[in-house]
Amino acid sequence: MSLVINHNLMAQNAARNLSDSYTNLAVSTRRLSSGLRVGTAGDDAAGLAVRELMRADIASLNQGVRNANDAISMIQTADGALGVIDEKLIRMKELATQASTGTYTSDQRLIIDSEYQAMASEITRIAKATDFNGIYLLNGNLSGASHNGAGLTSTGRMKVHFGAGNLSAEDYYYVQINSATASALGVGLGAVAGSNGRSISTQQLAQQALESLNKAIVSKDKIRANLGALQNRLQNTVSNLQIQAENLQAAESQISDVDVAEEMTSFVRSQILTQSAVAMLSQANSLPRMAMQLLG
Repeated sequence: MSLVINHNLMAQNAARNLSDSYTNLAVSTRRLSSGLRVGTAGDDAAGLAVRELMRADIASLNQGVRNANDAISMIQTADGALGVIDEKLIRMKELATQASTGTYTSDQRLIIDSEYQAMASEITRIAKATDFNGIYLLNGNLSGASHNGAGLTSTGRMKVHFGAGNLSAEDYYYVQINSATASALGVGLGAVAGSNGRSISTQQLAQQALESLNKAIVSKDKIRANLGALQNRLQNTVSNLQIQAENLQAAESQISDVDVAEEMTSFVRSQILTQSAVAMLSQANSLPRMAMQLLG
């Protein structure tokens, strides 16, 4: 290579190598400081696209876990209210049995019937007052066979959504809760006219009410059994969603997270090359001065 003054090719070469080493050092510093191997699209364009889809699914699955847990809390609220209704029905059957015997006068049966009606009214009050986050659970609003979520307020059975998509086989299912009011159970004065469980004011009516009360208890138990099955199903769903989110997070980590040991090796290499390039650039910049000796 000729000794020239106008172009210092060795300095240009050292500067280019310094720029490359310094860029690699900056990338390693960014990765180590952020913990991300893929911080920009330039790091891994395909990996970035896959990672963002995974992150969206992970966020959706985690929200699905919260949705399912909310549904479990809702079911527990309904089941707790039904437990209180259960106590009222048992007391009503006790009163009907009491009024069925001939050792009470008509006036005494009317007194017994007044408590019977009070229990029926309390069942209806509980059914109409039990709500979860403003959604009434036992008044029949969730007993519809179909679901319509087109309006601001959904109607019919409740749709519990927990998956990342919108397929009925894997992303959601419905919670249907039948009405638990006294009229729906067929007891108390609110029951359909002619129903045997309307009153226990006479011995005959009290005896007939026993069968209606048995049916009411069975109807209530069916609601509770259905809720229990749904709660178990939701708890299994939560466990499955957590496993999916965990494994998807592990896959996302393989794409996104930096291997600290490997990146630290690259960092030290780039650091040494940068320092060497700085030293060599300094030396290369001083080489044209040798020409002064020939001129001198």
